[in-house]
Amino acid sequence: MSLQVEKLEHNMVKLTIEVSAEEFVKATQSAYQKNKNKINIPGFRKGKAPQAMIEKMYGAGIFYEDAANALIPGAYDKETAECDLTLVSQPKIEVVQIEKGKPFIFTAEVAVKPEVTLGEYKGMEVPKSEIEVTEEEIQAEVDKERENNSRTIDVDDRAVENGDMIKLDFDGSVDGVPFEGGKAENYDLTIGSGSFIPGFEDQLVGAKIGEELDVNVTFPEEYHAKELAGKAAVFKCKVNEIKVKELPEADDDFAQDVSDFDTLVEYKEDIRKKLTEKKETAAKNAKEKAAVEKAVENAQMDIPAAMIDSQVRNMAEDFARRLQSQGLSVEQYFQFTGMTADKMLEQMRPEAETRIKNSLTLEAIAAAENFEISEEKVEEELNKMAEAYKMEVEKIKEIMGEAGLEQIRNDLKIQAAVDLVRDSAKEV
Repeated sequence: MSLQVEKLEHNMVKLTIEVSAEEFVKATQSAYQKNKNKINIPGFRKGKAPQAMIEKMYGAGIFYEDAANALIPGAYDKETAECDLTLVSQPKIEVVQIEKGKPFIFTAEVAVKPEVTLGEYKGMEVPKSEIEVTEEEIQAEVDKERENNSRTIDVDDRAVENGDMIKLDFDGSVDGVPFEGGKAENYDLTIGSGSFIPGFEDQLVGAKIGEELDVNVTFPEEYHAKELAGKAAVFKCKVNEIKVKELPEADDDFAQDVSDFDTLVEYKEDIRKKLTEKKETAAKNAKEKAAVEKAVENAQMDIPAAMIDSQVRNMAEDFARRLQSQGLSVEQYFQFTGMTADKMLEQMRPEAETRIKNSLTLEAIAAAENFEISEEKVEEELNKMAEAYKMEVEKIKEIMGEAGLEQIRNDLKIQAAVDLVRDSAKEV
C-alpha cells in the first residue's frame, strides 16, 4: 500500500492511494463469498458455482464494486493516519484503476486544516456595555412579580373597560350568511389584547353584562381565510362575564410574601443586585464576542469549501438529534415550517463558516501564546463532568479515553485564548 499527496488550491489535497494486487484479489474473493448464494449458474446448485465460472458468465468486474467498497475505508484510514496532514472534510473518492492482476488505485480529494496568519488580537478596542440598573428596570421587575401574584375577581357593577377579561358569545356573518369559525359561546377574550380583527375589541368597550350588540368589522385584505379577506362582517355579541386582574400593593407585606426580605426597600435592593449581576454577565459576554470577532477579522486564512460543507453537515445532524430528543423528526419539522433540506443547509452555512474561523483563530492564538494545560486543570474539568453526570471520575476517564482527555486539554487552551483576547480588550 502506498500514498501520494498532491496539493491543490484553497487548502485541498488529492491523495492517491494504491492497494496491492494481492489485497485486491483477496477483496474480490471475499466479495464472492458474500454474494455467491445470490447468483444462479445453470448446472450448479445455488452458492456452489466457482468464482471463475461466475466471472466468466457475468464478467470479471462482477465483484469489483463490493471489493472496492470493502477496501477503500480501511486503506484510506490507514494511509491518512500515517501521514502528517490534518484532514477536515469528508473525502471525495474516485476509482482510478480497478483491474484483475493489477494494484487497486483510487484518489481522495479532501480539505486540510488551513494555516492562520494572526493579526492583532491583544489590546483591541471594543464597545463598552452599560451595566447601570435604573429605577424603572427595578420597578418593572416588581410589577412583573405583582402580575405573577395577581388574582382574578368578578365585576358586575360596570360596563366593559379596556384590559378586562370577558366571556363572550358571538355569531358572525358576511352579507347575512354565517361563516365557518365565526361562532362561539363563552369565549375568553382580554380587551385590548389584539386577538381579534382590528376594531372588534374596541366596540365591546362600554357593553354591559347580558347586553346584546352588533360589532361591525372588515376583515384585513391579507386575512388567512381568503374567502373572508377584505369582506365586511357583522358579529352579534353578548357579554356574559367581566373579570379583572387585581394586583397586590407593592409594600412590605408584598415583599415578605414573594421574597425572604422583610421590607420593600430590601427586596428592591436585592432586585438591583441581581439585575446588576445579570448585566455584568451580559457585558462580559458582549465584550468577549466583540473581541473574538475583531481577532478573527484581523486574521487571514483560506477556508476550503469542503471544510464548510462538513461543518454544515455536523450542524444539521446535531439539529436533527435535538429535534429527535423533543419527539420530532426532521421530516415533521420541514412539514410544519415549510422549510426544505437545501434551504436549511444554506441558512446554516454562514454560521458554519463563522464557527470555523473562530475555532481556527483561537487555536492559532493558543499556539502563539504557547498555552500549557496542567493536569490539575484537567482533573478539575473531569470532576465537574463527574458531578454533572453523577459518575465516578475514573469511569469518566475510562469512557473518554486518551483522545477524550486530549480534547479537554484542547478545549481548555481555546478557553484560555478567549480569556486572553477578552480580558486584554479595551472598552471604549
